[in-house]
Amino acid sequence: MVAIFRTKKFAVAMAALAAGAIIGTSAVAADNLNVRFSWKMKGEYAHMYMAEAQGYFAEAGLNVRMGEGAGSQAALGALLQGQEDVVIMPGTFALAAINQGMPIRIVGLYHPRIPAVLISHPDNPILEPADLEGKRIAHSVGETGTSFLGVVCQVNNIDCDKINLVTMASTARVPSFLQGQVDAVSVYTSNDLPIIERDVGMTFPVFNLAEHGLAAPGLTAVTSEALIAQKGDVIGRFLAAVDKGIRDSKADPEAAAQALLDAWPEGPSLDAVTEQVKATVEAIPDIEGRPFGWIATDGIREAVDVLATDPSFGNPLPADRYYTNELFGDGA
Repeated sequence: MVAIFRTKKFAVAMAALAAGAIIGTSAVAADNLNVRFSWKMKGEYAHMYMAEAQGYFAEAGLNVRMGEGAGSQAALGALLQGQEDVVIMPGTFALAAINQGMPIRIVGLYHPRIPAVLISHPDNPILEPADLEGKRIAHSVGETGTSFLGVVCQVNNIDCDKINLVTMASTARVPSFLQGQVDAVSVYTSNDLPIIERDVGMTFPVFNLAEHGLAAPGLTAVTSEALIAQKGDVIGRFLAAVDKGIRDSKADPEAAAQALLDAWPEGPSLDAVTEQVKATVEAIPDIEGRPFGWIATDGIREAVDVLATDPSFGNPLPADRYYTNELFGDGA
């Protein structure tokens, strides 16, 4: 399938060159769009590189610049400073930021349930909420699984004071776990887990955070209210192109993985990234008659209600303050 993908990629490139030769200097310049990921490169972003490789951004009249980030807070700061147009980030942080008054909206929701789990050691597993008590769990600022662990405690009547969150650099979390310095670490099934289990050669006990109360959104596209007014059409075209990239990625995860690795030559193996892509696209629901990323009001309400069990979240706002489907156009 990768060979087929590359053939299409070549055809798209040649078609673009031919079109350029025909229309010459009368061509309309593509609209620039800066997209910032909240984290480092991973298979969770492959469908966007698939959209780029298949020519969907170019067909939409877009020149999309994508770049990795260093946490949700930094990415949102860059968005509000006008350095970025769209941020790809965990929805939990987006909802919390909006609730605190940040003038942003979720414009695409791809993972209604965050695909994050806690993995633990086989000889000291975390399988049920009660198993959390007394455990040392790796934590870093801006890391979703542990930043909202208080929600899991609230829902399951667990004393969070009996959980020892060991704060460390994000890059130290998994090594510390593998070296036995902590009992558990939060990972994404769409990112870390396939690589860790492949490298170590074993399967770890898994505590699914969504199944135990963290019914909150994961992968989302976020922009500012100001940019919705100023560049709504441009961002809408980006979302439409991403929709096509997701459809192609579901059909051929390996080709999507290769598209990502073409932009990430120092990344993991093709097999590992393909597993990440599979986990990512399987978690994106296909709602009949709706584009990928379309946002259901009930899902937002449920997520806000869950997050509001943590007093630090604050009082919930009306659901429509958190998101908009208007950029999907007729697909909304």
